[in-house]
Amino acid sequence: MTGRRIVVVGAGPRALGLVERLGANAGVVGTPGERVEVHVVDPHPPGTGRIWRAAQSPLLWMNSEAQDVTVFTDESVTCEGPVVPGPSLSEWAAGPEASAAAAGLSARSFAPRVVQADYLDWAWGRVVGSLPEAVSVHVHASRAVGLVDRGGSQRVGLADGRHLEADLVVLAQGYLDQAPAPGEQRLLDVAAAQGLTYVPPGHTADLDLDGLQPGEPVVVRGMGLAFVDLVVLLGEGRGGTFTGDGTQLTYHPSGREPVLHVGSRRGVPYHAKLGYEVREGVAGPAPLRHLTRERLATLGGGTSVLDYRSQVWPLVVLELAAAHYRRLFEAHPERTRGTLEALERALARADVTNGELTAVAVAHLSDPEDVFDIHRIDRPLDAVLHDGTSPDEVERLVAEHVGHDLTRRADPSRSSDRAVFDTLLAVYAVLTELVVTGRLLDEDRVRHVEGHFHGLFSFLASGPPPRRLAELLALHRAGIVRFLGPHLELVIEDGAFVGRSGDREVRARAAVDARLPRPDSALVTDPLVAGLLASGELRSRPVTASDGTALGAGQLVDDARARAVRADGSVHPHRYLVGPAVSGSVGAGGFSRPRFNGPGFRQNDAVARDLLTVALAGRTTPAHLISSSSHRPPRRAPVHVRDHDDAHRPQHDPRDTPREKDHRHAS
Repeated sequence: MTGRRIVVVGAGPRALGLVERLGANAGVVGTPGERVEVHVVDPHPPGTGRIWRAAQSPLLWMNSEAQDVTVFTDESVTCEGPVVPGPSLSEWAAGPEASAAAAGLSARSFAPRVVQADYLDWAWGRVVGSLPEAVSVHVHASRAVGLVDRGGSQRVGLADGRHLEADLVVLAQGYLDQAPAPGEQRLLDVAAAQGLTYVPPGHTADLDLDGLQPGEPVVVRGMGLAFVDLVVLLGEGRGGTFTGDGTQLTYHPSGREPVLHVGSRRGVPYHAKLGYEVREGVAGPAPLRHLTRERLATLGGGTSVLDYRSQVWPLVVLELAAAHYRRLFEAHPERTRGTLEALERALARADVTNGELTAVAVAHLSDPEDVFDIHRIDRPLDAVLHDGTSPDEVERLVAEHVGHDLTRRADPSRSSDRAVFDTLLAVYAVLTELVVTGRLLDEDRVRHVEGHFHGLFSFLASGPPPRRLAELLALHRAGIVRFLGPHLELVIEDGAFVGRSGDREVRARAAVDARLPRPDSALVTDPLVAGLLASGELRSRPVTASDGTALGAGQLVDDARARAVRADGSVHPHRYLVGPAVSGSVGAGGFSRPRFNGPGFRQNDAVARDLLTVALAGRTTPAHLISSSSHRPPRRAPVHVRDHDDAHRPQHDPRDTPREKDHRHAS
């Protein structure tokens, strides 16, 4: 029987999860006996890919506790395919197959990324080694540089000159490299002409920081996770050390550190990860009560385009506020007045756009700290700073904010923060659905979903380990980090970088944009994706806001089945997009919290079943064979891994031999 040829471009955690789901589903859907040939293409090791590769500084940590990381499905995952459980990162670290680097890792530890690389490498070996006999995997340690349709199939070109023929292709490259945005390119050009050092946005582990000299001032724009990694590499990475425990740390400089003058739009770092759990035994993100499919179906007849600011954003804020107060009334009733039902009725009638939502809540609360004020949460310094605030006062206020955050995020009496965190994930899933069903204009998708809401989500839910913020305060006390404040502007004037926040400014020879590039598919340099964009096979068009602001082209767009949307709005029936380069992809990463019904796991399962059952050009699949959950799965057998020459031989070539331990065999 003719085999089914699938090419997966990218070998990171999403590719790992997809291969696992293909193996789990191969015995219960599709055509019995059909061979499935999976080719995974990536110059980096399978399982880890580029971002989670072992070849990076052991000082860089994950921002999730080890107990909150798994690549395996469990009973919480609402998928049609079979659940195949496996250990979380912490369970693997405590077991006999853990690497030496994982020794001493506890459930509450924030693991070094190199330990996560070991876990992913082990998981890849387990997944590939337990695939059914009909499924084979071929790893090609090369870069995919081209993709074209050829009749009823697709042809993937590799950087080494080889080609792979495929029936189906999944693009899972993860974060795509981009050319500098126009503003960044101007800074690069002027800096080069004037002998300055400018480090543009990028993954911190990939950046060249050698141009940042000991003792010199450096303007740093951005205070998210990339900033935290930057501080680690320029502090401990250059020989500095910390002493002390908990949040009371002292930094001992090596003398090789630059002095970092930092600021951002908010002027404060991302919130620390929460130090407690309140939803034990509950699977998945919190259920929504306001931003629901049913409510959205009543707007515009359920199919017309929605206005984000007037129709969607008010429901987002209401949902988050309701989750916050619901938890407050349930867990901390001593700080409430009246009934939750009365408050929820008042919230539902309030106008979110003019502050009424916070006003109606005050009468039901005894502690002003419990008021859910989305603007104060999103821009915490706006109420206490102005353009003329002195630099010393700014530094004091920012340090005070960080210290308060560390205290609050460890305090279960403020567990309404956890309720908001959980609800954010469910909200993002709804916004993703609005994107893929075409109910948001491109301006709203790029500016509000991929822009503002993604930033808010990251600020509240994707922050660093608490220890990192305690280290930041110690570095500030040691004079290595200085806080500039919010609304930071970065320009070059009179032969120097100038970082300006209000009336406060600092001049420096060097500057760093400490953040990932803002996703803009028009700037993608990945040759395969860039080629598809140029030919109209992927959707990308510049978006200009109604006020004339150029917003870029935003992320790649897929449909509800994760199939690639072309420039003309049509869908490629045999080409799929998954991962962070796709609009609305937050929460759909390669790993998830155990027992949390991870969106990425659900999407992997759905895509895998599609790959196994979709009709291929020139072939027909009897309807009764498409899904037959009553079939017994085939026995698990070692995978057959072949080199690139084997990939083009007949399926039953006598040279094919099991290679149980060679799961990382590269073509």
